[in-house]
Amino acid sequence: MTMVCHRPEGLEQLEAQTNFTKRELQVLYRGFKNDGPSHPSHSLSLPFAQECPSGVVNEETFKQIYAQFFPHGDASTYAHYLFNAFDTTQTGSVKFEDFVTALSILLRGTVHEKLRWTFNLYDINKDGYINKEEMMDIVKAIYDMMGKYTYPVLKEDTPRQHVDVFFQKMDKNKDGIVTLDEFLESCQEDDNIMRSLQLFQNVM
Repeated sequence: MTMVCHRPEGLEQLEAQTNFTKRELQVLYRGFKNDGPSHPSHSLSLPFAQECPSGVVNEETFKQIYAQFFPHGDASTYAHYLFNAFDTTQTGSVKFEDFVTALSILLRGTVHEKLRWTFNLYDINKDGYINKEEMMDIVKAIYDMMGKYTYPVLKEDTPRQHVDVFFQKMDKNKDGIVTLDEFLESCQEDDNIMRSLQLFQNVM
């Protein structure tokens, strides 16, 4: 598949919009474009360095990257959901600006910013709410990606049990959907939920 080359916005503008310095943005962009060396400390840019010589990533690339990282599981579904969360403009491709903005939130954002981003990931159909099926789809995709070798003791219905407990805690008014406010409140008042979300964020 031929992919068009893409030049990012000015570094000054990105520096103002993110929590990265201009130097860090230059290193990340070299890794994203694969036109220069990347330091091991910037390992989050390396998957894109391996797969993205044009500076633009498509969904198939996301799937290839996560397949390499999780060879004992099936990462394709989670990669699909994650790609949709990165592709905020729904163009079918993730540009450097999209990538670095999300990375800025996930690595250096406030708790509130990270939770809003995670809410968007779980809100698969982007209607502003999370229902139990959406939460189940994401959690199941994460377990599938981890694979049986990572979780040898888990039973098949573990994802469902996990979601039942979380959704019951989050759905404050018991209307069958979780709003952003309910999500933020539940996550910040329950240490178990926060720990689980932090574990899931590690696979982003």
